[in-house]
Amino acid sequence: MILHSVEVGTGEPIVFLHSGLQTGSTDFEYQREFFKDSFRVVLPDLRGHGQSIHNDLSNFFEDAARDLVDTLAKKEIDAIHIVGASLGALVGLFFAKRFPEKVKSLTLSGITPGKPENWSQMHKEDVAVQTQLLQNEEAVRYFDQLHAADWKQFLHMARNDEWYPFEETKDLAGIQSPILLIAGEGNPNETTGAISYRSMHEHVHVSIIPFASHLVHLEQPKLYSEVLDLFLKNIS
Repeated sequence: MILHSVEVGTGEPIVFLHSGLQTGSTDFEYQREFFKDSFRVVLPDLRGHGQSIHNDLSNFFEDAARDLVDTLAKKEIDAIHIVGASLGALVGLFFAKRFPEKVKSLTLSGITPGKPENWSQMHKEDVAVQTQLLQNEEAVRYFDQLHAADWKQFLHMARNDEWYPFEETKDLAGIQSPILLIAGEGNPNETTGAISYRSMHEHVHVSIIPFASHLVHLEQPKLYSEVLDLFLKNIS
């Protein structure tokens, strides 16, 4: 499917892939302004989010990667810099593994390569938070107006403790482009994971950002953007 996208700026295309339950319009806002003077910034709504209306999540990550291919073809873009956070980082990883020739660089945050020992407990806590969200009428109204499709399907998908694609995140096999892993120091699994990726690929760079955790691009937007900018300048 062709993804609904926000687009600003001119130059080399850089695609920002948003986190779960966000959209191209609501996520990476600081980065959009930071990079718009030097890049063609593209911010798509992933399938089932925002105005990219689709309720089939049965093969979400594979389909989301293919959606991005279709969207780039529609825009007549051959290759991109990819930047993804959390859910968007997983989509970016799937895309880079399957279409490496289309990736100039890959920047990921908010992912874990291996299943943590306390995964079961972490998952139970996530489900509890999601249950509270569904009981919050104000939050439900907010997400109802944000997404044209049924956003609750993502919470139902995540209730399965096997939803996370560890088979894909365990390595960086097949990716040919320079890679930047950014992690917030407040998330030990992600910081350890980012460092472990360093041994998997000769072109991996790692940055651990202080005073941040899972959504480091939101928690420390200036530092995150400056690190990303430094990475992009050094690989060009």
